[in-house]
Amino acid sequence: MNRSDRAVQLFKQGFNCSQSVLCAFAEDFGLDFETAARLASPFGGGIGRMRDVCGAVSGALMALGLKRGYSVAGDINSKSELYKTVQDFADKFRHENGSIYCRELLGLKKACPNDPVPTPRTERFYKSRPCAELVRSAAELLEQLV
Repeated sequence: MNRSDRAVQLFKQGFNCSQSVLCAFAEDFGLDFETAARLASPFGGGIGRMRDVCGAVSGALMALGLKRGYSVAGDINSKSELYKTVQDFADKFRHENGSIYCRELLGLKKACPNDPVPTPRTERFYKSRPCAELVRSAAELLEQLV
């Protein structure tokens, strides 16, 4: 199973969008599944269901950091290379999907007003939301980069 199929499978099992993407790649980059799931858990729903940056994008960027991130303070070259890759990823995701913002991808006028309760995962949820395909898109773009 490729990483994008795995990411969609994880999403359909109930993991959030960010967890689904990061966890599909984590072990390839030296991070165990449970740690990846915990690390990505706050980023679902556009960061804690605030409908900001799409969680699938956030999960992909965390995976990208595991693969290409830097760890030496002041390493301007590595930082610049990483930021270029991040910007390229965001541009491609935006081109394919119209935005990198959860609220725009879901067609919402504004962020959710302090409602931390996630929408129940029902058959209707999966039919009415583009999230599974956004997870796939983020994972496919990440596969191309790594």
